[in-house]
Amino acid sequence: MGALNEGHYNVVLENGVKLDDFEHEPETVAIEDAVKVLLQGLGEDVDREGLRKTPLRVAKALREGTRGYKQNVKDIVQGALFPEVGVENGTGLAGGSGGLVLVRDIDLFSYCESCLLPFQVKCHVGYIPSGQRVVGLSKLSRVADVFAKRLQDPQQLADDICLALQHGINPTGVAVVLRCSHIHFPNIQSAFLESNHKRLSNIIVGSGSGTFESHESANWVDFFSLLRCRDVSLDNIRSRKLVKGSWCPSQSQKVGPSGNPNMETAVASIVRSLGQDPCRKELVGTPNRFVKWLMNFKDSNLEMKLNGFATIPLKTTGLTNHKENIRSEINLSLWSLCEHHLLPFYGLVHIGYISGEEINPIGKSLLQSIVHFHGFKLQVQERLTRQIAETVSPLLGGNIMVVVEANHTCMISRGIEKFGSNTATIAVLGRFSHDHLARSQFLQMIPSYSL
Repeated sequence: MGALNEGHYNVVLENGVKLDDFEHEPETVAIEDAVKVLLQGLGEDVDREGLRKTPLRVAKALREGTRGYKQNVKDIVQGALFPEVGVENGTGLAGGSGGLVLVRDIDLFSYCESCLLPFQVKCHVGYIPSGQRVVGLSKLSRVADVFAKRLQDPQQLADDICLALQHGINPTGVAVVLRCSHIHFPNIQSAFLESNHKRLSNIIVGSGSGTFESHESANWVDFFSLLRCRDVSLDNIRSRKLVKGSWCPSQSQKVGPSGNPNMETAVASIVRSLGQDPCRKELVGTPNRFVKWLMNFKDSNLEMKLNGFATIPLKTTGLTNHKENIRSEINLSLWSLCEHHLLPFYGLVHIGYISGEEINPIGKSLLQSIVHFHGFKLQVQERLTRQIAETVSPLLGGNIMVVVEANHTCMISRGIEKFGSNTATIAVLGRFSHDHLARSQFLQMIPSYSL
């Protein structure tokens, strides 16, 4: 998104390599070339302002987001094991019954191996020490991050973390529970048909070793009692078989001809540049699924649907503040793609205008079409907000205020990793440009943001 700069990329990874050093490596150059093919396949000019550095930004994000392939758990754990006399061999007693150590609410992100889109992870890790040693608590989150920074599915990620900790610190048992959230992006046709499209696909998975290997173990009771999450329990930890059939929304689509073989070859090149074999069973259909998703943002005939309404005065069915004649349409769905990182963002659009005329029931669907028209393109939120305002202005009388509230997956995948962060932008025209009271009254009509 336009409001973010690149400053946080100048960091050093655990092996001493700066992210800036990625820029001239062959893998980075290969990803850049592949991204240019994808942009050209969307009908974009790779040299236009806003896209010139997109291939490099995408390459940096992908390489940083999959750095776990080059990290070694043993390097993290060694030197972080500390003697603790309260821990007896094989019993796991560390100053109290059971000796459970639990780290809750670790925020991670990973890239879905089925579609290459990032997903959010809320990770909870617990272990019972043994052998008169405990591990530094920060190392639990660092080990989890190593495996999150790979192409993953939720159950495999939980298993990887669990197995690595079991081998790395040799405890009495390890328990890992993940709550994962994957964006459920509609295709362009369903977006027009479904006003309440499901935004996220959520799943809870778990993995256990040692004394946690059996779900009947009393140690799991202690684990969930300390976790204190009402929606997370043994009952909703799903098996691998169920996860495979229901996790990534793209898995419901059959792999078939996308009509864009050059773009699929480019995605396969990206996978290969990340050190993975695109012929691996889990990755065989990934280029096809990613290209089909990306083609939602190719230039389309949406504009033809708007032309017929361009000169028709429009009144809407939204809320009205009769004192100031401020009307509104709120909670219009938004789906779009960040042109700086080729990652999706989604949210809500609220439109306010000043009018004393009667209302007409056809309005909201047209406004939603305008939002989709501008949304299903490569965008930045600031520009998108202004474009919506300028498009509806001749239809609604010129006194316009548009508020866009959105969640950006690029904010998660580029290292911020703070779930719940979102961005609000405003565009004002006409009276709203100088009337602070009118702006305040419209903003009070918008409900609390919740996605």
